[in-house]
Amino acid sequence: MRDMDEFWLHPRLGTATRGGRAPRHYLIALQHAVHVIDADPRWRQWWLRSGMRGCHLGIVTEGCDHLRPSADIRRVGDQLRANFTCALPSACSDQELMRRAMTEVRTMLEVIRAAMALPALPPDPEAAPPPSSADDVPVIEKALPSVPRELAEQGYLTLTQVQNFFG
Repeated sequence: MRDMDEFWLHPRLGTATRGGRAPRHYLIALQHAVHVIDADPRWRQWWLRSGMRGCHLGIVTEGCDHLRPSADIRRVGDQLRANFTCALPSACSDQELMRRAMTEVRTMLEVIRAAMALPALPPDPEAAPPPSSADDVPVIEKALPSVPRELAEQGYLTLTQVQNFFG
């Protein structure tokens, strides 16, 4: 088991839904994708070029149509705090769910790479299937506030909501 200081990528998971909860199996897949990337030495070498100790990656899944993703990236001391939204996938196999989670996390890291002018991302690591039982996956759940009718069709969290989601 690695010491906490050995981790560079720290996931924070949340779900913002109207009238329901996000499927835990997708949150487990997202967390697993983050851990697989964090454990890969090529990705650790890539992150070392940032000059920062770690990246707190907040991922908010949305239970609504996902028309535009939102992102909030900022430096806090020697850490990067990056919060993103992502859509909930429709029902699919565990293998497809893991592939989607890995693609989603890689896309978030690509946005961070571009914002920080880092070199190209390493190849995806080989991912084992996520654990079947992960009751210890901490998830922050918040109901989306009601929005004016003219904004209801947007189907995504605003930048302010993303910035405030994890407190």
